[in-house]
Amino acid sequence: MKILMLGWELPPHNSGGLGVACLSLSKALAKLGADIDFVVPYESDHHFDFMKVLSATHVAPLHQYGGSAYDSDNIDEKRFASDRDDGVFSIRDVQRDYCRFIEQYLMSHRPDVIHAHDWLTYEAGILAKKNFGIPFVAHVHATEFDRGGASGGNPLIRQIEYEGLVWADKIVAVSQATKDIIVEKYGIPADKIDVAYNGFALPKDDDYRYDGSSYQYLEGLKKQGYTIVSTVGRFTLQKGLMHMMRAAARALSVHPKMVFLFAGDGEERDELMRASAELGISRNVVFTGFIRGKQLRDIYSISDIFVMSSVSEPFGLTALEAAHHGNALIITKQSGVGEVLHSIVRYDFWDEDKLADALVNIAESPALTNILRDGIKHEYTRISWDDVAEKCIQVYDEVSKHKRNRF
Repeated sequence: MKILMLGWELPPHNSGGLGVACLSLSKALAKLGADIDFVVPYESDHHFDFMKVLSATHVAPLHQYGGSAYDSDNIDEKRFASDRDDGVFSIRDVQRDYCRFIEQYLMSHRPDVIHAHDWLTYEAGILAKKNFGIPFVAHVHATEFDRGGASGGNPLIRQIEYEGLVWADKIVAVSQATKDIIVEKYGIPADKIDVAYNGFALPKDDDYRYDGSSYQYLEGLKKQGYTIVSTVGRFTLQKGLMHMMRAAARALSVHPKMVFLFAGDGEERDELMRASAELGISRNVVFTGFIRGKQLRDIYSISDIFVMSSVSEPFGLTALEAAHHGNALIITKQSGVGEVLHSIVRYDFWDEDKLADALVNIAESPALTNILRDGIKHEYTRISWDDVAEKCIQVYDEVSKHKRNRF
């Protein structure tokens, strides 16, 4: 089966879980025999033996903020460099060029299915269906209601998202919570949406070794009895990090031997730094900046507790990564990964007292820590990208059969 995969990022040019998910899913699909052309919006230096990666534009890789894949407040802001005569252009320009590339591609190629990931590529998916009659699958990793919180986010993005979901022959959602949002907010029939939880790919033995050299200061604190608490992600309202910072202050007032690692970057960075100072806990808070690769895995390795404080998290791949490196997990009830993990502590994102209590209880109880760590080992390893790929193949067969029945 020939699949044209429409995405916005792939490692190492990813700024979050979207690129990781797209790469892992494509690799699992290829194992099942899928022939994949994957289109990215930037000049690509990707080389994979299981799929072909195509560049839709000559834009440079879209850097750590993902080119509005995540932070969508100002999608028309002129900030992307290229070799075009006008020098820089907006995310909407990138999307228009992306659509033009897809149209030219379809003039000479005829895939069996278009599989588009999130709102940035939905317009190209709609074009493929309307103009070429190719079945269109929309994969929802996050909605604008997740990114925008109570405000509902950017109305233009909501409109694009809505049109993509309406035009799609089938929708794949990364959690039941995401499916519920699609049904409630966009009025899409529930039977049009399949849930396929993100998987976890076990790294090869030679992919990574923790040598302790990256965070020697923290290693020294651990030897003095400190508990290392980490969170990883974009510093945005969606991630609930101000709630976590205030909970950290409350926990430290009871159990001072904790250090909090905030790994990532985003528009809330300065506000979070000020908050740590105003709360009097800055000596117990470390901001690492944007990290990926070995540095990110080192964070997981040195941490004892991983917190996902999201206001709305469709899934949350970082929780699986942290679990693999032996962390006890504290996750909001608003995070989709909690639908498949059970050896975790869950709380409402706004309940700072409960988060603080959980941090202290785990830090002061080695027995509880071991229970959570041992339990999670038997859970995250059962979540496989092979299962996601098999679900997608079923979806592809369904939409292809539906197309044949129409003609």
